[in-house]
Amino acid sequence: MLYRLLKWVLLGPMLRLLWPTKVSGTEHIPGHGGAILASNHLAVADSFFMPLRVPRRVTFPAKSEYFTEKGVKGRLKKWFFTGAGQIPIDRSSGTAAQAALDTAIRLLREGHLLGIYPEGTRSPDGRLHKGKTGVARIALEARVPVIPVAMIGTDKVNPIGSKMWWPKRLEIRFGAPLDFSRYEGLSGDRFVERSITDEIMYALMELSGKEYVDIYAARAKELLAAEAAGVRADVPAQATEVDRVPETKAG
Repeated sequence: MLYRLLKWVLLGPMLRLLWPTKVSGTEHIPGHGGAILASNHLAVADSFFMPLRVPRRVTFPAKSEYFTEKGVKGRLKKWFFTGAGQIPIDRSSGTAAQAALDTAIRLLREGHLLGIYPEGTRSPDGRLHKGKTGVARIALEARVPVIPVAMIGTDKVNPIGSKMWWPKRLEIRFGAPLDFSRYEGLSGDRFVERSITDEIMYALMELSGKEYVDIYAARAKELLAAEAAGVRADVPAQATEVDRVPETKAG
């Protein structure tokens, strides 16, 4: 009830009015059944604008800190993020990470749409970074398709570090579903999971038109912070021109 209230009455109409958005490819979103919406991640605003354009409810894993803050502000945050369709995920340990995967798989098997950012965190420079293989494992275990989603312009609306949202035009592109059923039973094979993840990132690169860099977004943040501090950081060997584009198909 709260999700629908936020989407159609309290928040959605204002977002639609203030941020005109060009949307394409919604026909690729299944009318029922589980599926993963795998998106690039430019800003916090991604988790608001993308579900607004999906007819069905979208559930996002969110870091547990959003739900555990103390005081009135903390209760309001918990109320809002719960109402917005987000579920708390504890990523503090390996056991917690497995629990997060199990929760995502359960939701998909129950027929939900699950929003996932394969990069694991917001892009610090607007480029597309190496995907984490959790998305592949979830897709294989839950036996659901992966729909690539390209968010364009949200980093201009909601720049990193800014508390303001600026009036800019946005675009959201939903790509054709990626079917990995040919790898059924191979969950846990790190080579298969890496190949599948690279295929997802390639689809996102083509859909978004963003430059791909074969390092994790978290590492890219470290390199940018080191550069800002005037410290020379070692650039990973894989960040070469040859390795900027992931494999086109899972081999």
